[in-house]
Amino acid sequence: MQRRSFLKNTSLTIASLAMLNKESLAAFLADPAYNIKMLNSRVGVFTEKGGTILFLLGKKGIVVIDSQFPDTAQHCIDELKKKSDKPFALLVNTHHHGDHSSGNIAFKGIVAHVAAHANSKINQQNAAIKAKNEEKQLYPDEVYADIKEYKWGSDKVSLHYFGRGHTNGDSFVKVSKGNIVHVGDLVFNRRHPFVDRSAGASMKEWITTLEKGMAYFKPDTTYVCGHAGTGHNIVINKTDIQLFQRYLQNVLDLTENAIKSGITKEQYLKNTIMVPGSPEWKGDGLERPLGAAWDELKGL
Repeated sequence: MQRRSFLKNTSLTIASLAMLNKESLAAFLADPAYNIKMLNSRVGVFTEKGGTILFLLGKKGIVVIDSQFPDTAQHCIDELKKKSDKPFALLVNTHHHGDHSSGNIAFKGIVAHVAAHANSKINQQNAAIKAKNEEKQLYPDEVYADIKEYKWGSDKVSLHYFGRGHTNGDSFVKVSKGNIVHVGDLVFNRRHPFVDRSAGASMKEWITTLEKGMAYFKPDTTYVCGHAGTGHNIVINKTDIQLFQRYLQNVLDLTENAIKSGITKEQYLKNTIMVPGSPEWKGDGLERPLGAAWDELKGL
């Protein structure tokens, strides 16, 4: 419960607050917008706004996976410096979207390398050129095609590409400490996804890409996803991924039936309020995957 909600919903009185000095009162009332949760002794997640950040407090350096936005990235940097006196060894982008990579610029001059899939870098460059904000970018200086590994003693981070999904440049990023994999936006846990067809996304291949990833990693792997619906966690397991696969297939099946029925895309988007077979995916944004599925199946 946040502190302000606590104050509203308890019998704590003004007289009680008066017993606190100015510094203690300020600390009590302060609600940090961000949150850090350690998954084990050296790996944790940082959440504020945008995609989830995973980090490793390595013995020889700090690794950060995704960067959110410039202001939130700086909050993350400041907090990690409190936890470790090691340098920033590596920043990884799971893909190019701004809520996962525009915070890269905050790492300029302090991180040794920035890594991503080759298509992710191309997509980031194209998006920046279109938005005319290249000066606000820190592009990856190291890219890969299928797999790339980094080792610092006993610490190991590996980047894996299994095909198109949310974009054509999404990475699975494994941190060896704790058998943890960041899947970025390849999984939206109980939240309607954004399908970026302008960056090569494919809903059909997305299902296969997730299958390849789960087959590659151990069954008990802990996964971290980029976004989750209200009341759901960004730390997930194989079952959550399989449910998201089923959701994607259900969207495709629903859309295919709608196309066969002869209705227009506008009618379909206006009148569809849920995805049969996936009741946990609800809330705003359903038109995004419905529209993407329609265009993909129609070959548009």
